[in-house]
Amino acid sequence: MSSNVPISGGNSITAPTPQNTPLNQAPIALGLSRPTVPDISEDNEGEASAVTDDDGVAGIEQGMLNLMVQGKLAGLLGRSSGYIESLPVEVKANIEALKGVQEKQNDLHNQYKKECLALEKKYLELTKPLYERRNAIITGKSAATSEEILAGESVSKKDDEEYTPLPSDVTPSSSGIPEFWLTALRNHVGLNEIITDRDAEALKSLVDIRLEYLNQDDAAKASPTEGKPGFKLLFQFGPNDFFEDEVLEKTYLYQEEVGYSGDFVYDRAIGTEIKWKEDKDLTKEFEIKKQRNKNTNRTRLVRKARPAESFFNFFSPPVPPTDEGIENGDYDEEELADIEEKLEIDYQIGEDLKEKIIPHAVDYFTGKALEYEGFDESDGESFEDIDEEDEDEEDGSDVSDSD
Repeated sequence: MSSNVPISGGNSITAPTPQNTPLNQAPIALGLSRPTVPDISEDNEGEASAVTDDDGVAGIEQGMLNLMVQGKLAGLLGRSSGYIESLPVEVKANIEALKGVQEKQNDLHNQYKKECLALEKKYLELTKPLYERRNAIITGKSAATSEEILAGESVSKKDDEEYTPLPSDVTPSSSGIPEFWLTALRNHVGLNEIITDRDAEALKSLVDIRLEYLNQDDAAKASPTEGKPGFKLLFQFGPNDFFEDEVLEKTYLYQEEVGYSGDFVYDRAIGTEIKWKEDKDLTKEFEIKKQRNKNTNRTRLVRKARPAESFFNFFSPPVPPTDEGIENGDYDEEELADIEEKLEIDYQIGEDLKEKIIPHAVDYFTGKALEYEGFDESDGESFEDIDEEDEDEEDGSDVSDSD
């Protein structure tokens, strides 16, 4: 499964035809709202000043003409030029035939993706005994064997030629690996940003994270629409001071049919309603305010709750906007953009947990996974923040307001 499964929502844009498609994309089509002008640096300042006024005017006129042409071409994108409509009916019949052929391709691709999902389920079942063994070592339920240690050391030697093997008579700790999952989650760039210090205290009791795929019965229970594919993440906790739940769940549902991009389309997510202990809700912050009675002039203290940033908001996923609500104008553009961004982040975190963190947990615990995420810090270079004023002094240049 791809880690970038698209969010549902289509555009009714007509495909460009040979009659309305420019040879090169116009800047507007590339997402640029206005033309950009290059800065004149000290190196080319003299060259720029040598241009005559006539050349400058001619250049400006040519640039404006180019922008007008590009603007018109970009405006044609997504609109019918009349090319298709003008074709003979015999050619139109061929076009309709191609649509029929493509529909059969789509059916085959849907079948392919569903078989891929079935294959993922099969190999998850084969992997479960290894996950159970991993959990036994992490929690200290079972000691690591000498064979497992030697196999791990051979991996370490392969990754690092300077790796020093452990003493042969070392005895594995009976307490397992403290704070394993908290460390692994914090070594994921996206999750590290949403785990607060308060969350960390609760996540220290996180015992395991498991993955399950939905079958038709599960999907029917999780959603009014039967048969939707998807997966479930299960966070198993030991006793803690924050909530009563032993397992917190997050279910992700796909739409039944594969999307235009060739992958399953995200439908929605369902989270666990956490049973917080009194005054321990990490998704809220409490503040004490004084209130004065206007009639008696007496004062009292009132405690008010407000939403707080927390990893545990992950179990209260954003709700996608409804088609009916969009048609009725219940959302403005800013609200829709905000909801879409939250949905994308929520879904990407779920996919990363499923595709990366659960199968490669030890790599996230050790930080090895960061190398594959583009955060390799083993090159020996170190950097520090530079104060802008110090930088100006080192360059020997003064920056004035006019500059």
